[in-house]
Amino acid sequence: MSLLLTFVTSLMLGMRHATDPDHIVAVTTIVSRERSVAKAAGIGAVWGIGHTMTLLLVGGSIIAFKIAVDARLGLSLELAVAVMLIVLGLLNLFDVRAGARVISASRPLFVGIVHGLAGSAGAALLIVPLIDDPRWAALYLLTFGLGTIVGMTLVTLTVAVPSLVASARLPNLQRSLRLASGAVSVVFGLYLAHKIGFGDGLFTSAPSWNPR
Repeated sequence: MSLLLTFVTSLMLGMRHATDPDHIVAVTTIVSRERSVAKAAGIGAVWGIGHTMTLLLVGGSIIAFKIAVDARLGLSLELAVAVMLIVLGLLNLFDVRAGARVISASRPLFVGIVHGLAGSAGAALLIVPLIDDPRWAALYLLTFGLGTIVGMTLVTLTVAVPSLVASARLPNLQRSLRLASGAVSVVFGLYLAHKIGFGDGLFTSAPSWNPR
């Protein structure tokens, strides 16, 4: 019963993690280019796989080797997410088409990896005091990652289906959605960068970071 409860809890936490605002903004920015529900679901799954790969590698290393993650490093990893959101938004706004076939396959994986870098330290540090056995901690991270994959697939479908249905009736709507999602991604990325840099103190002498 304890094992089942741990599994369900970590799975639900992973699904909850998938609904963080920065995740939704990033995936929406990518999905706005798609015209297929199946491809949109695939984007969410690939995003989650990239996130889980980094979570297991980095988070597992933190747990196994008791690596210390200070506030400046944790905030720097989160700043990478803000920069990525700005870049994704600009790509949508300027509608970059060069190498579109390669980008469409690799972009969700890259986005997931960057998000995993930011989330792995927090996820690992939160369970270090609770799970002494590294094997159980690794199982937690794996289950958390599976929950994130499921959650991101569901979130992506929730975002994609209404826009795809609307775009089928209004052909010009997809371009508007792409531009709107790009603008939101840039603005949210700038907000996040300012919050991390000055609100949380990354660019000051006294950074403050709460793993989440």
